[in-house]
Amino acid sequence: MSTQKKVYVGNLNYQTTEAELTQLFGECGPIVSATVIMDKFSGRSKGFGFVEFETEAAANSALKFDQSTLDGRQIRVNLAKEQTQGGGGERRSFSSRPPRDGDRDRY
Repeated sequence: MSTQKKVYVGNLNYQTTEAELTQLFGECGPIVSATVIMDKFSGRSKGFGFVEFETEAAANSALKFDQSTLDGRQIRVNLAKEQTQGGGGERRSFSSRPPRDGDRDRY
């Protein structure tokens, strides 16, 4: 059984920085990392992030900040869910062109 040392922080103000997350959650215990998730195309914050702690106790302590206010927004704090490998279903490619003779043999 794995221990959960990472919390999800949602409903962040788009201007909230990783330094602000570190400052807020630092009172819970030693922090390994604080990350604000950025959109890869626009470079802007997606409004959520993660804080990873050195201990499970520190992560559990961080839950006290759920529903608290940071940068004018009421944030959500939960233990992060472990990410599963694979990321979903089978990827398919679809074409809008009509089938041609011989297409059935390719599949």
